This record gives sequence, C-alpha cells and structure tokens, in this order.
Amino acid sequence: QVQLVESGGGLVQPGGSLRLSCAASGSIFSIRDMGWYRQAPGKERELVATITSGGSTNYADSVKGRFTISRDSAKKTVYLQMNSLKPEDTAVYYCQMTAGTRTGWGTYWGQGTQVTVSS
Repeated sequence: QVQLVESGGGLVQPGGSLRLSCAASGSIFSIRDMGWYRQAPGKERELVATITSGGSTNYADSVKGRFTISRDSAKKTVYLQMNSLKPEDTAVYYCQMTAGTRTGWGTYWGQGTQVTVSS
C-alpha cells in the first residue's frame, strides 16, 4: 500500500525558514501531481502549492514569493521550501500525491506535520 511520510516541521521564529519533505513508498508505478495543503485550528484545509509531473507550479496568493515547491521523481519525494515565515503560516501541513499502482490511479495523503511560527 502507498504511504507518504512527512518530515521537516517544527518551531521557527518569524522571518525564518523551514524545508518540508514528503517521501512516498509502496508499489508505485508513476506519480502525477504533487501538492501541499495546510490546516490551521478551526479553519478549513487550504491548498498551498502544487507541482505537476512536467514541473509546472501553482501557489496560493498568501505564500507566493515566499514558498517554493519542488520534486524529485526518482526519490518519489516532494519538497516545500518555506522562507520569510509569518505567524499566519502556523498550521498542520499535509502532502498529497496522485500515484499509479497496480489497481490504478489514486490520491494519497501524508500524516501531517506541525509548523509553528512564533517568537
């Protein structure tokens, strides 16, 4: 079965940086789109950034210019480089991938990693 394992979250001061990683494992034949979502307490989960298999990226307006999404297809890994972090970036961050397995295409989620921006 496909599993996505996230790492890199933690506590950082405003203006600081963090780099999140999300690595997939399992019997994966191919990966299409990858993305990052986040959810703050009491708020809906929101899309942060996406990257296609061809490398095309999209960002939420709130993070554009500060965050960068990238991927390493050979490692089945997606990254989120977060710079100039603000308190409003505090949330649980989830990675997502659309992957092809023996049974077909499916969407998979990471377990979530906490990012806290505070002085």
